[in-house]
Amino acid sequence: MQVNNSTNSTEDAEVEDTVAFPNDLYSQASKASAEDKLGFTVQVLEEMAVLFEEDHSAASWEESTVKDFVNIVTQQADGLHSCVNWHSHKKKNKKLHMYFKRLSGHVLERMGHSAESWELIRKKIKTHLMRAHQLVSSLLTTN
Repeated sequence: MQVNNSTNSTEDAEVEDTVAFPNDLYSQASKASAEDKLGFTVQVLEEMAVLFEEDHSAASWEESTVKDFVNIVTQQADGLHSCVNWHSHKKKNKKLHMYFKRLSGHVLERMGHSAESWELIRKKIKTHLMRAHQLVSSLLTTN
């Protein structure tokens, strides 16, 4: 078992290198206009919802919990989307989109949609939710 764990850690590290969290994109978004911050956050939420359309049967999650999560994320995206100029939101952040495509391809597909791959995704999603919350919360502070 010990050898297996070190192999998993090595694989996790390789996946982490391939799909490093896009801190630079959040940093850029934090310096953007209010509308662009919202547009970025909408895209993050929409990209997260798309990830959960993949086969997550190996994860130990209740199907109803996953559906509820996706519904809430989608509702949040829709609510924020109503605050964003439609034309500016059409311009997606390509780097952010490619990041989520790498999560799908390099993590989920290469790891066979395993429970381990979904645990890596869960950790990334949790970080995205925290960073997106910080980004939107920055709009609520009064100067």
